[in-house]
Amino acid sequence: MDQEIINKVLEELRKKINIESSNSDLIKSTATEINSIENLKSELQEEKLIEKEEKRGVHMVNDIPTITEYVGCAIGDTVGLVIANIDGYLHEKMKLDPKYRSLGIVSARTGAGPHIMAADEAVKATNTEIVAIELARDTKGGAGHGSLIIFASEDVSDARRAVEVTLKDVERTFGDVYGCDAGHVELHYTARASLALEKAFGAPLGKSFGIIVGAPAAVGLVMADTAMKTANVELVTYASPNDGTAHSNEIIITITGDSGAVRQSVIAAREVGIGILKSMGQNPVSTTKPYI
Repeated sequence: MDQEIINKVLEELRKKINIESSNSDLIKSTATEINSIENLKSELQEEKLIEKEEKRGVHMVNDIPTITEYVGCAIGDTVGLVIANIDGYLHEKMKLDPKYRSLGIVSARTGAGPHIMAADEAVKATNTEIVAIELARDTKGGAGHGSLIIFASEDVSDARRAVEVTLKDVERTFGDVYGCDAGHVELHYTARASLALEKAFGAPLGKSFGIIVGAPAAVGLVMADTAMKTANVELVTYASPNDGTAHSNEIIITITGDSGAVRQSVIAAREVGIGILKSMGQNPVSTTKPYI
């Protein structure tokens, strides 16, 4: 029903009520009619608001507004988003390849290693490129990092799929992150490194790769030493609070080599790191379920 017509009917009904009449039934009936039309007017206005929101990509799910850019969320205060067609000025500032217009974005308050490992699986499964991996000084006040990972693709469906794969795999990659009030130990392993690990750490493509993290930093240093002495592995990167991290209270090393050797080194580092935190009177526990 057209709103102008509704307004005219309301005006006429109000005039009727203003006329003095001894017929109380008529007044009650008229008031009821006004009520019904007022309700209809409200419904019409709500429908128009919904149409307006839908036009700009907003809809409601269980009374919670969501937008088309939203893909999902995961452990670690992680959110996954997608931009179908990035603004031209941003595209230029971000120095993106002209062929890429769509971006998949994963950002987290807690966790960097788990997200990079999950993103590494995502680029293996999709036609995307990793254009940025940045570590933020975050962990909601803890000793470690948050993270920002950006995928780029020619087709928005690829960017969205990369984000979906990452969000799903983060549950697994958090399995060997052990936390407590005193600090944390974090371990990651893959038999075949891909583009995300190459972007973040310079990992040799296609080779076994491990990440070893300990906080506070002293724990990380002992873990690193243990890992290097345990098996014949090659040190790829070393990062400390003032060099290679976002001033986090960690020491982080990455290693490569034979698959069995890398895995053995990671496991040895895990045992010594957890042992040190326990000796501090803490009980570090896995965030989800260990996978190494």
